[in-house]
Amino acid sequence: MATDSLEPNTTELTNMLHVEVAYAKPDIQVIIPLEVPAQTTVQQAIELSGILMRFPELDLAENKVGIFSKPCKLDSDLRDGDRVELYRALIADPKEVRKRRAAQGKVMKKGGGDA
Repeated sequence: MATDSLEPNTTELTNMLHVEVAYAKPDIQVIIPLEVPAQTTVQQAIELSGILMRFPELDLAENKVGIFSKPCKLDSDLRDGDRVELYRALIADPKEVRKRRAAQGKVMKKGGGDA
């Protein structure tokens, strides 16, 4: 019995993953949907997305990456439905900001209520 050549090969379809690559700046957020082969790594998905050309300031040696807000390595394998995220460097360390704010409050005697 001959098979219809127009029917998709189910083994080919199951070997593909649907993932997203995301990057956000203060003024813009980009989410790029991709269909990649199974066993694609985080780095491969980033490169396939073209996001490195769109944002030349991104450097995979410097910028941290993650999958759904969980940090990961560039050689991590992806699963179907994953969202790869590229993170910007922090402008200020949150711990340092809190320490400065607390020190200013002590100097200005704020937060203790009115006497």
